[in-house]
Parts: sequence; C-alpha cells; structure tokens
Amino acid sequence: MDFREGGRRFYSMVNSEGIEIGWQIQEYTSISPKINFKFLSVFADKDENPFLPGSNWNLNFNEENGITKVSISIYNESLERMEKIIEMGFKEGFTQTINSLDKLLESL
Repeated sequence: MDFREGGRRFYSMVNSEGIEIGWQIQEYTSISPKINFKFLSVFADKDENPFLPGSNWNLNFNEENGITKVSISIYNESLERMEKIIEMGFKEGFTQTINSLDKLLESL
C-alpha cells in the first residue's frame, strides 16, 4: 500500500471461508491527515487490470468527546454503475468488512 496522494493499494478480497473472490484497486486522490481522505475504488483482475464500474470514496473523521466518528460517502456516476457494483457483491463485502472492524475495535 502506498498511502499518499497519487498512491495506490491493490489487494485480494477473501470471503469468511478463506476463498479469494476478487481483487480491488484503490487510487488515493486526496489526503488530509486526521481529517479526510478520498480514493477511486475499482474491481480488477489479479494482474491489476481494472473492471468498470468504479466508485469515488470520501472518508471524513471527526472527534467528539474522545470518540472518533467516521463518515463514508460513496459516489457513482450513474444508477447503472451503482447497480453493477451491488450485483458484483459490494453490499455483502462491505457489510463483512464493517463487522470485522467492529470485532477488531472491541478487542482493543
């Protein structure tokens, strides 16, 4: 992972049974430490060839009373693009990721 503006992350997505279900590229477009970062996220093959559609993500961090709130906005250029991402398993994958994060934070 190259976490800087213009940097990127390429990773394999693995389900709860340990089976590889796809690949993902994230290209970081803006980083404001401790406040916000943005990236383009797109499905890809194992050779880093992107598949359309992709989405623009915007993550904002806000601390209040010692608790950090993370707000995530995901932008797609069209309804068709969003529907394709959902069809490719986005909802299930994102839900699994958030649930894993919840478990990790509880263990800290």
